[in-house]
Amino acid sequence: MAGIEEVAKLAGVSTATVSRALSGRGPVSEATKLRVVAAAAELGYVVSSNASSLASGRMRNIGVVIPFLDRWFFSSVLEGAQHALLRNGYDLTLYNLSGEGSERQSVFEHFLLRQRVDAVIAVSLELTEAEVARLHALDKPLVGVGGPIPGVRTLTIDDVAISRLATEHLLALGHTRIAHIGGTHEFDLDFHLPTNRRLGYEAALVDAGYAVDPSLFAPADFSIKGGYHAAKQLLGVPRDRPTAIFAASDEMAIGSILAARDLGLSVPGDVSIAGIDDHDLADFFGLTTVAQFPRQQGERAVEILLEQLQPTDAPPGQADTRLPYELIVRASTARPSPSA
Repeated sequence: MAGIEEVAKLAGVSTATVSRALSGRGPVSEATKLRVVAAAAELGYVVSSNASSLASGRMRNIGVVIPFLDRWFFSSVLEGAQHALLRNGYDLTLYNLSGEGSERQSVFEHFLLRQRVDAVIAVSLELTEAEVARLHALDKPLVGVGGPIPGVRTLTIDDVAISRLATEHLLALGHTRIAHIGGTHEFDLDFHLPTNRRLGYEAALVDAGYAVDPSLFAPADFSIKGGYHAAKQLLGVPRDRPTAIFAASDEMAIGSILAARDLGLSVPGDVSIAGIDDHDLADFFGLTTVAQFPRQQGERAVEILLEQLQPTDAPPGQADTRLPYELIVRASTARPSPSA
């Protein structure tokens, strides 16, 4: 196999220039970079990751820790992070904590501490003081996505505000009997997302002068199937049927639309339905939702990490960066029918 010296000779540059051009680190003109890349391709030269890491002290590998992989939100954040990392010449190592609770301890006490990653992105995980201290002691930059973590640069979404926004949309249409499908206890561990989204729903009702009816709450598991069964419970009794449902995720909202159809109800004629996320299927189902742009969350997390891995003279960003959200009104919500 050809070596770096042969690539340098063919491209007519120094070995240091070849290293900068192929690693993406250091100033190299675009024309020179193209010439080096062409020479490397012609000779079949591949950069040694081991040699690169020894020279730079970096593995060019980022660890991403997520609680679930089989949920659209988490896979979308991961997709955004991976695209941003690839653009910047970094690999990604995924740690999925959806199994037993002991997996989390193993990841933070062993795998992430073996110098295999340069930095860590923690998605929807409320890291403990000890977990943060272990990573900081090894000089591993850390970014959290989903909620505030003391001592850590974080991207946060205001779950109370986004659920209040969805509920206020339904109230503005004239709905007063609004049901809520939220998360079960197992989803209320980190950052208390289900609780905060229920609090936003309840606050919107109270501020509008309506009492919170516990019978209009149904728990589910943030899946389409879970939302389907929860909506069946809420919509199955005609006498007490709500005129609208606000689900804490689009997947549960989509399940609610399917349940309404199976019960012979029209959406939004008989029941309006709104969710949170702007899932890839939301537009297909005509679902009104509050978009929280998960792919952009993953990309922004990578940008913050790279700022820490490649520091400049620019002042550091805010410790807690609030993420944007937007109400997107589609065909699943409308004014209640006069007979409701």
